[in-house]
Amino acid sequence: MRSLTSIPLDDETARTRVLEAADRLYYRRGIQAVGMDALRAESGVSLKRLYRLFPSKDAVVEQVLRRRHEVWNRWLAAAITRADNPRDRLLAVYDMLDRWFAADGFRGCIFINSFGELGEVAPGVAEIVRTHKAGFQARVAELVAGAGAPASLAPQLAILAEGAQTTAAIAGTAEAARDARAAAEVLIDNALGHTETAR
Repeated sequence: MRSLTSIPLDDETARTRVLEAADRLYYRRGIQAVGMDALRAESGVSLKRLYRLFPSKDAVVEQVLRRRHEVWNRWLAAAITRADNPRDRLLAVYDMLDRWFAADGFRGCIFINSFGELGEVAPGVAEIVRTHKAGFQARVAELVAGAGAPASLAPQLAILAEGAQTTAAIAGTAEAARDARAAAEVLIDNALGHTETAR
């Protein structure tokens, strides 16, 4: 009887294994520190097949980031759905960050990390990062509009969330999420108070 490891992988399964391995290694070590040989060893997919599935390392990085974008959007949607009212939906962003920062192996935002490593030399990566961040800002803007707050609140809240991610990665604690949430509450209540007064 053949072992499971000797059963040939179809391309989709092999592709998934490579991307999962790349995600783990890139996030833990950084992109530039991980070569295609390391991906071969971690994924169990031969180097020849790896290059057939992904023509370049940039192609692997871009696919990893696209998968992470989908994961982030699912996290965000789940956090927002659990909230009971428009104000809490805005604050749910920071509650989500708190849970993420406290997770084992948290090493910051892979999009910020990737841009820091490759932003100047990999235009495809830079574009994916910019699109991801713009998508987050747009989602926050929708939540702000849903709360009836001024549009100017959205970039303020987004910057708080982005700053919390960087601070948490450097400090190695989840405190930044709580600090950002407290600051967000002040901004939100101030914005909503001004809106009520104007009405």
